[in-house]
Amino acid sequence: MRDTDTASRVAQHAAAKINLALHVTGRRPDGYHLLETLVVFTEAGDNLTIELAATDSLVLSGPFNAKLSDTDDNLVSRARDRLRSALVADGRAAPSIAMHLDKQLPIASGIGGGSADAAACLRALQALWRARDVDLIALAANLGADVPMCLSSQPQLATGIGELIQAIGGFPSLDLVLVNPGVQVATPAVFAALGHKDNRPLPPFSGLSTPSSVIEYLRETRNDLQSAAIGLAPEIGQALEALDASDALFSRMSGSGATCFGLYADPHQAARAATQIAEHAPHWYVKATRSFATENSR
Repeated sequence: MRDTDTASRVAQHAAAKINLALHVTGRRPDGYHLLETLVVFTEAGDNLTIELAATDSLVLSGPFNAKLSDTDDNLVSRARDRLRSALVADGRAAPSIAMHLDKQLPIASGIGGGSADAAACLRALQALWRARDVDLIALAANLGADVPMCLSSQPQLATGIGELIQAIGGFPSLDLVLVNPGVQVATPAVFAALGHKDNRPLPPFSGLSTPSSVIEYLRETRNDLQSAAIGLAPEIGQALEALDASDALFSRMSGSGATCFGLYADPHQAARAATQIAEHAPHWYVKATRSFATENSR
């Protein structure tokens, strides 16, 4: 689904967020963990369509919609309400809308599905409600630590609790396979199981302009949550083993799990690996995809 924009209808792609590296570097007095994470976004994702309507509504579809709520507790509905409140407080109109969320990504899977959906909602409503002058970053931060980084869907370095974002120039597209073994791990439980919470930051990087240079850099990095997550859900280790057996050039868990990713030399090898893994584990979520390069980079 490609992003579209008309006077009464807007469609947005909610791209999966992949933490290529994630270092936990400390903890704030309020309990939030400090992170440094290298993030990319992929062609795989959810799709959100919003159009003007007589009353507000949210319809869910797709293979992973059953575990979502279509009430105001849904993160998409909360994003709608947050932007509407900001506009109404400024004396501006925010008319009723009908939303359709096509849920293609697994729920609570470490690839930012809910956060990407909320960010897509904010982008869509900014266009539909003619609120281009509204700064979405603050609204996004109040919805969740990952929502601000999902607004741009560009390669980036995120620090703090994820709200401090630095775009990365010249970052290439990567060929990936995403694998989720069908388990959910609660992010608070993973952080609670983390042995060390004051780990070394990401090493400095520059010139990450080719997939091979990215992989070389990633070998010097970690996902500090991976071991803790595997301890809670051993199936994550099985997913990583399946990626390695498919000749991935590099594999790792994304976020707090349980989705893992493998990097491949080209889309043909990624597609072949996805087929191999899906045949081995037909009940897993397996998806060959590509990440978005920095705009204007090749």
